[in-house]
Amino acid sequence: MTTESDGSARSTAKRVAAQAGGIAGSAARTTRGIIRRNPTANRVYRAGVGVVGGGTVALGVALIPLPGPGALIAVGGLAVLASEFEGAKQASTKANAAAKKGVAVAKDLRAKRQAKQAAKVAREH
Repeated sequence: MTTESDGSARSTAKRVAAQAGGIAGSAARTTRGIIRRNPTANRVYRAGVGVVGGGTVALGVALIPLPGPGALIAVGGLAVLASEFEGAKQASTKANAAAKKGVAVAKDLRAKRQAKQAAKVAREH
């Protein structure tokens, strides 16, 4: 059971989290701007993003045949790459659209299966 004070505490926590996220995002943008001004630091940063993102994508692809979140790991690596590379941003957009479409299809199939099971149970009773 939630009380009014619980709701107030939750909304306060959400406000604090949003503010902290905004501050962190602002700091990250400022830091990235400073790095972009220095060509050597920019090159090193982009190489680091490429290595981390590429490694994450490769790990995700390697894990796809196994049970678990291999595809999600690959999409996450693509998101890391998309933070710095335009081609990866386009691929990430397409991958996210395909993932959303897949989730919608899965939800639809699940709803149909549940409706079919409910109809079967109703006929039996």
